[in-house]
Amino acid sequence: MASSYVFLVPPSGQREDTRTVRDGFSWLAFLFPWIWLLAHRLWLHAIIAFALQVIGGVLTEEPGFGPAGMALAFAVNLFVGFEGQNFRIRNLASHGSREEAAIGATSIDLAEEIYYSNFETGADLKAPEWNQASSPQAGQRHSTSLGLLGFDGGRK
Repeated sequence: MASSYVFLVPPSGQREDTRTVRDGFSWLAFLFPWIWLLAHRLWLHAIIAFALQVIGGVLTEEPGFGPAGMALAFAVNLFVGFEGQNFRIRNLASHGSREEAAIGATSIDLAEEIYYSNFETGADLKAPEWNQASSPQAGQRHSTSLGLLGFDGGRK
């Protein structure tokens, strides 16, 4: 089964300092959410996860709220398990690293081999442009929303 690996180049632009992050579910993040977040220097996320787990623990002690407390604690674990790697990627990007490539591969070794082989051959490997600044309609901003109404209140 193939996973997606994101390659983040630090602000210095040094290729040897490129960070590789597997984008997907993390069992360690699921089992130990706030400890995993602390280990990856996601301080605010860890504090929030810890607080929510404490609230869940307190709720389990209250009569009638046991299932709600367990559900809250499990939801925190599940959320961090699925989104923890994305938190890492966004944190590195906020500190100046740029996403250079996302490669689907069966292992991290294969993904790194593909990534670094493109530089040796001179191939141009770029991450897709997610912002709409380079689009022909650069003056118009389209925001994503889940319903029929956009964030500005108008219809799509």
